[in-house]
Amino acid sequence: MNESDERYSTAEEAIIDAFFLLVHEKELEKITVTDVIKKAGIVRSTFYNHYENIPALIIAAEDKTLDDIFHMMKTFHPKNDKDLCRSFFLAVCNYTKENPFLATLLENARGDGLFEKAMTMFHKYVTTVTDTNANVAISRNDFSFMIAGAIGSTVGILHKWTAEDFSSPAEYVAEKLTVIFMNGVLPFLG
Repeated sequence: MNESDERYSTAEEAIIDAFFLLVHEKELEKITVTDVIKKAGIVRSTFYNHYENIPALIIAAEDKTLDDIFHMMKTFHPKNDKDLCRSFFLAVCNYTKENPFLATLLENARGDGLFEKAMTMFHKYVTTVTDTNANVAISRNDFSFMIAGAIGSTVGILHKWTAEDFSSPAEYVAEKLTVIFMNGVLPFLG
């Protein structure tokens, strides 16, 4: 990576990080380019070298959030191991709590675009996993519905948790997600 690429990447990270911090301070709809550049410590032209406007930045924040979640998913290899499941779901809970953008989307109805992208990504991931896993005890279609249900329940629990301002410990929420996964999806993995 040359110096120009490194500066571009650093500026982009500063913009995204500033946006995530601003989500803690302001409603999503009220964040402006001026807010972002002040928080990131950059000039307006640097912002526009990376993003056309705030909606484009929101799309980039969604993509980064999904990429982070997908990387967590790729490291999770479900087994009949409660500790492994709990540690995975605890990582998801901690990521949710530390990512104000994701928490905001989970807490209100503005997350439709993110959830649509997430469902598409998860569905592709599940298709790949089921294609390579001959041990699945049910049909690929049935398994796909089971995974969709697990994703829905996970999003529902995370929504409840964020709406309650993280009043329950992350470990408690991870335990609930683990129980649902171990009793609802894992038995069908064969």
